[in-house]
Amino acid sequence: MAQLLTDAEINTQAIRLSGWTVEGSKLHTTRKFKDFITAMEFVNQLVEPAESLGHHPDIEISYNKVKITLTTHDAGGLTQKDFELAEIISQLS
Repeated sequence: MAQLLTDAEINTQAIRLSGWTVEGSKLHTTRKFKDFITAMEFVNQLVEPAESLGHHPDIEISYNKVKITLTTHDAGGLTQKDFELAEIISQLS
C-alpha cells in the first residue's frame, strides 16, 4: 500500500501544481473547455496515464467542465501517486 504524505509534504507538492487545490484528503482541479466534445476528448486522454500508474481519478463531467479528484482510497488520503498523476494531467490539453 502507498504511504500517506505528511501535511508538510502535501503543502510542498501542492505549491508546484497550478490549478489544483487540496481539500482535506483530496486533490482537486476543474478544467473548462469550449464544448462537450472537447471535454470528452480531454477525459479520454486520462485513460492511458491512469492505467499505466494503476491509479484512477474520480471524474465528474458537466457539459464543458471536467472536475478531477485524486486521493489514494486504500491508503485513506494523499500519497505520492496522487501528485504524480496530477502532474501528468496538468500537462494534458
